[in-house]
Amino acid sequence: MTTKKRDYYEVLGISRNASEEDIKRAFRKLALEHHPDRNKQEGAAERFKEVNEAYQILSDPSKRSEYDRYGHVGLGSNGARGFEGFENVGGFGDIFDAFFGGTSSRTRSSARQGSDLQYALAIDFKEAVFGAEKEIEIKRTEVCATCRGTRSEAGTSPEVCPNCGGTGQIRRDQKSIFGQFMQVMPCGSCRGEGRVITSPCSACSGSGREVRNRKLVVSIPAGIETGTQIRLTGEGESGTGGGPPGDLYVSIRVREDRIFHREGHDVIYRQSVDVAKAALGATVQVPTLDGDVALIIPESTETGDVIRVKGAGVPHLRNPNRRGDQLVSIMVVTPKSLTAEQRELLEQLAQTFGESSDAPKDNRNWFDKIKDNLQGGE
Repeated sequence: MTTKKRDYYEVLGISRNASEEDIKRAFRKLALEHHPDRNKQEGAAERFKEVNEAYQILSDPSKRSEYDRYGHVGLGSNGARGFEGFENVGGFGDIFDAFFGGTSSRTRSSARQGSDLQYALAIDFKEAVFGAEKEIEIKRTEVCATCRGTRSEAGTSPEVCPNCGGTGQIRRDQKSIFGQFMQVMPCGSCRGEGRVITSPCSACSGSGREVRNRKLVVSIPAGIETGTQIRLTGEGESGTGGGPPGDLYVSIRVREDRIFHREGHDVIYRQSVDVAKAALGATVQVPTLDGDVALIIPESTETGDVIRVKGAGVPHLRNPNRRGDQLVSIMVVTPKSLTAEQRELLEQLAQTFGESSDAPKDNRNWFDKIKDNLQGGE
C-alpha cells in the first residue's frame, strides 16, 4: 500500500504565496528540529526526509511552478530524489554549523577590527575654557613597518599550504545512518589562511604587528569639562587580517584653578573690599578670564553680595560664541589693627549710628547668595 504524500506547503507549514526567504526559514527550523542526530524520537528520520524533499521542490522555481500546477503527479521523474547525501541536499549549508560546529564551503572573512584605547589627559582650567592643542604620546600595536603586515622576511613570500592546497579548509568524511557526510573545517596548519610563512619577519617575529610609541595632537574644544571624552577615530590598535584600526578615547580631567571656580558656564570669583569701600562704594580692579576689568562696588555693599560680569564666563561647548558670566562675590574685610587716628574716627562714626537699627539683616552666607544670584540670572 502506497502512502499518500502530504502537500509540500503543509509539510513546511507555509502558505502557497510564501517567499523564498519564508521557505528557507521554515526549512532551517524544521531541519534542526527533526535531524536524527539531535532528535532521537521515533519517526524523526522520516520527518526529516519529508522536510528535505519538500524543500528541494519548493526552493526550485521551475519545480515549484510544476508542483503548483499539477501537484505531485506533475513532478514525475524530475521530482525530489529523496535523501542521497548531504552534498546533494539544497540549503544544507545553512544548518551545517548547527549540527557539527564546522564551517560550510562559504568563504569567511578573517578581518578583525583593532581594539580601542583609552588615555587620561589632565589640562589647566583656562585650557578647558578657551580650548587648546595638546600633544600626547601613546603606546599601541601597529602594522609592522618592516614587513608591512605580510609577516614574511624581505625578499620572501608565503607559500601555499601543503596541508590544504591553499584553500584554507580541510574536508573530512563522516558516516551516518543517512550515508556519507562531508565536514569542512579550517586548516590547522595555516589557520584557514591557505598560506604558510616559511621565513618569518625578524622585526615582528612573523606576527605582522609591532608595539610602537606614537605622538598625537589632541584638539581640546572650548568649554570642555572633566569627564568628557574625545574620540580620535582610527588611532587605536591596528586590525588583523586587513581589518580597520580601533579608536582612541581621550578622557579629560580639568585641574582646579587657584582663584576661579566653575559652576556650569559661570565662573565664581571672591573679591575682598574694606569696610570704607563697602559702605561708600568704589571702583576696583578684578581679574577675569579675559584680563582685569573695572568693577563698580555699590555703596552699602555687604559680605555675600554678588555682582555679575556679563559674558566673562565659560563658552558653551556646542556654541563657543555664547558664554556664561563671572559672578563676583564680595567679602567685606574688617581691619585687624588700627592706628590711633583710625580708631578715633571709627568711634566717632559709631556714635552717629546709635545703638540699634531697624534695617533687616541678611543672615545668609555668601554661597547661598551666589546660588540665588545664579538662579536669578537663568
